[in-house]
Amino acid sequence: MDEPSVSPHRVTQLLEQWSHGDDAALAELTPLVYKELRRLAHRHMGGERRDHTLQTTALVNEAYLRLAGQTNPSWQDRAHFFAVAARAMRQILVNYAKSQGSQKRGGGAIKVELGEAALVSQEQSKEIVDLHEALERLATLDARKAQVVELKYFGGLNYDEMAEVLKISRVTARRDWEFSKVWLYTELHAD
Repeated sequence: MDEPSVSPHRVTQLLEQWSHGDDAALAELTPLVYKELRRLAHRHMGGERRDHTLQTTALVNEAYLRLAGQTNPSWQDRAHFFAVAARAMRQILVNYAKSQGSQKRGGGAIKVELGEAALVSQEQSKEIVDLHEALERLATLDARKAQVVELKYFGGLNYDEMAEVLKISRVTARRDWEFSKVWLYTELHAD
């Protein structure tokens, strides 16, 4: 049986309280956002290939530790928190993928640990780095469209949530996503 969902308003209240130094709010918030982060990561990973080996738990744990470890966070609301979480997940994946590539070439880069169960194949590492580089190029052309991709792909946000974070309409969020998918596909398959 599914657990009842938590009001987004309650999460926003707890984020505001935490931003003002209330550690009790963080204690109450932790299980609420952790469950949501796992749901988003699981939904995202569900769309991946069968042989995808990255464990969502390791990714969520690392992202959450980075978010919870911030001193004096200034969360605007629930959507802002999950946007920052999406960026953290992206950076974790990119750092891990780059360290895998460096290790393969014998480089002396510091290995990014995601836990012993978090393995990304060499092929997946290359795909993550390629996507990151394409997103960087997209950001130079249109930063908002790159943010839409980050929120959707790495954060699992829906159009309403993306619109809330970026202060745009739902229709604009959808259009930006559709454009960005085509643009990224073209960039990634230019060979």
